[in-house]
Amino acid sequence: MVTQPTRPGHVPWEISQESDELRRAGLKVTMPRLRILRMLAGRAREHLSAEEVYQRLHEAGEDIGLATVYRVLTQFAEAGIVISHNFDGDRAVFELNSGIQHDHLVCVDCGRVEEFKDRIIEQRQADVAAVAGYELMSDSLILYGRCPECAKAARQQRLAEASS
Repeated sequence: MVTQPTRPGHVPWEISQESDELRRAGLKVTMPRLRILRMLAGRAREHLSAEEVYQRLHEAGEDIGLATVYRVLTQFAEAGIVISHNFDGDRAVFELNSGIQHDHLVCVDCGRVEEFKDRIIEQRQADVAAVAGYELMSDSLILYGRCPECAKAARQQRLAEASS
C-alpha cells in the first residue's frame, strides 16, 4: 500500500472523510467524536453498548471518558450517524447507520446480534402496510432465539440433566 506523505496542516483522507461526515450531520469536529466514529466504522457490523465502545477505546489507549462516550453516541443517534437499539430492554446498543435496510437476529442467551436482509420479508411488510392504508416510512424486525453455540449448549445441558 502506498501512503501519501503528510505535510503540515494536511489531514489524512480517512480523517477528512470522517470530519466531513460530522459536519454534514451538523456536529463540530472534535477528537473524541472522530475517534468514536473511527472505532465504529472499523466495526461496522457490530452492535456495541456505550460501555463496550468505552472499553475498546480504553484498550486502544484512548483517553475518552464514559460520560463523553454516552454524550457522543447520543449526539450521533440524533444526527442519524448511528442507530440505537434496545434489543434486551434495558441496554442500548449502537450500530453505524449504513443507510441499508436490514433486520436483526438476537440471541436470548448471549446477546449476540446478527444482521440479515430478506427481500420477501421486506415486500410482505410493505404489502401489509399498503393493505392497511399506511405509507410505510420505516420498519424494524427483530427475531429472538438462540444462536448456534447457545442452542448447542442448551441441548447438551438438557441431555446432561436427562441422563442424571
